[in-house]
Amino acid sequence: MAGGRGAVVVVPDARDLDRLDAALTAALGPGRHVTLAAAAGPARRYRAFLAARRGDVAVVAGTRAAMFAPVHRLGLVAIVDDGDDLHAEPRAPYPHAREVLLTRAQLANAAALVGGYARSAEAQLLVETGWAREVVADRATLRARTPAIAPTGDDPQLARDPGAATARLPSLAWAAARDAVRADAPVLVQVPRRGYLPSVSCADCRAPARCPHCAGPLALPSADGPPTCRWCGRVAAAYACPECGGRRLRAAVTGARRTAEELGRAFPGVPVRTSGREEVLTTVPGGAGLVVATPGAEPIAEGGYGAVLLLDSWALLTRADLRAGEEALRRWLAAAALARPAAAGGRVVVVADGALAPVQALLRWDAAWFAARELAERRELGFPPAVRMASVTGPADAVADLLAEARLPEGAEVLGPVPADGDRERMLVRVPRARAAALAGALHVAAGVRAARKAADPVRLQVDPLSMF
Repeated sequence: MAGGRGAVVVVPDARDLDRLDAALTAALGPGRHVTLAAAAGPARRYRAFLAARRGDVAVVAGTRAAMFAPVHRLGLVAIVDDGDDLHAEPRAPYPHAREVLLTRAQLANAAALVGGYARSAEAQLLVETGWAREVVADRATLRARTPAIAPTGDDPQLARDPGAATARLPSLAWAAARDAVRADAPVLVQVPRRGYLPSVSCADCRAPARCPHCAGPLALPSADGPPTCRWCGRVAAAYACPECGGRRLRAAVTGARRTAEELGRAFPGVPVRTSGREEVLTTVPGGAGLVVATPGAEPIAEGGYGAVLLLDSWALLTRADLRAGEEALRRWLAAAALARPAAAGGRVVVVADGALAPVQALLRWDAAWFAARELAERRELGFPPAVRMASVTGPADAVADLLAEARLPEGAEVLGPVPADGDRERMLVRVPRARAAALAGALHVAAGVRAARKAADPVRLQVDPLSMF
């Protein structure tokens, strides 16, 4: 701004935008910037858009849609936490805020900033290709600012507590929560699954409980409610296990509300709050209390949390997803950053094996190391962002028709088909990054030919989708 140029800053969600709005007002003064978010309503959004378009303000901050904000003499684009899937537009042509902002920066000869506690493989590629340089804190600063972090699954901990390998809340995590409450400090408990018991199984033979109508997974919505199908919504009040005939159910996966209920019994007299899909808390008081939150819904505590417990790590790490490890580390770092520094008593306990790469990165607070490792593995296996990959999804005949029509560039590899959802299939087309434009052009032309023929079955095209499986 001092040089007379403007800036666009994009954050994942409305809570982040509220904090950024307050920070910009404090730093720049009132009326020097505008915010763009869906929650503002159409009239307010349009006024903010016009203010930016006319050059009345130099800074535009917002959620995903702000990536297209018209700013005069653009000098800086910034994106916070670029690995968050909220930055990806779910509607065609599926632009990602990071890619749009980097393109705008190159066209306008502007600076670009990709920031966050974690680092995506795409951001690491920018560093390794020399397009960007990393800005990281030195180890002394990290030691002074970060909490003490410990896993529950390493050998010394297992020697002290053999049950830690299977316990949902091992003694180390229990002690950290107890000590924080005794010190009149809040405790954050991150649970990957929402609800009460999102997955149940037969108590006798351990077979997963399935809906008798659609074979979807059964869940218990409350302590006294009947099992309900998560797919079709039908109630299975008279459920009987098809394997053994048993009628008793046990928890296969524990959700945030059940966790809050259990912690409330374990810490009588201590207030327990939940933050998740039903209600997302923004802040909580700094006194003793327990906060059970799903990833992304963690509120900020006054003075920081005395302890942060990261439970059910397997639910994040074992997902059939290319970005499972990257996403787990991003979620953990975001929660751990809310804890007090180690010198002030802040502790983080992750219920996981300390030898796992994402856990090692968390213990060392070294997202750059993990991102470099992740990118190297994807380069070896031929996955984005080391290559460009397009997904073609639709009915099998329609997918085959489009690919037969497309004049794919030399060296293109066609992978699949694999099941998508319903009766649809997915094919993947992989090319080197240098041939990305040729691939996009070929698919665009083929889709246009099908549209001109008025083909009945639609096909979804997406380049470098966040999820390919």
